[in-house]
Amino acid sequence: MQRSVIFGMVYVMRRRKSADWMTIWDDRLLELLSEEGPAAPTPLANDDHIHINPSSVSRRLRRLKEYGLVHGLGNGVYGITSEGEQYLNGELDASSLEEQEETDNGDASAEA
Repeated sequence: MQRSVIFGMVYVMRRRKSADWMTIWDDRLLELLSEEGPAAPTPLANDDHIHINPSSVSRRLRRLKEYGLVHGLGNGVYGITSEGEQYLNGELDASSLEEQEETDNGDASAEA
């Protein structure tokens, strides 16, 4: 963990361990879901920090869901999981995650 002091404020910078399937937008989306709460692709794409369209956001959220960093709440809304929070805090190496299979009802299954 790296600490920086800017204008008298101490900021803790955690180094995240991303995976080769991740993009920079994945971090931004996870940060927004962590800070703002569950959301759908269109409101996320409209955020000033996201510079990709809603269909790209939707694709990235589905990919994050496949690896267990977010979960679907229904109606296209996604929320961050505890694993997603651990990743943001630098406590989880995303390259150690395995793609989860989906069951017939669309729920992710940890069983292989």
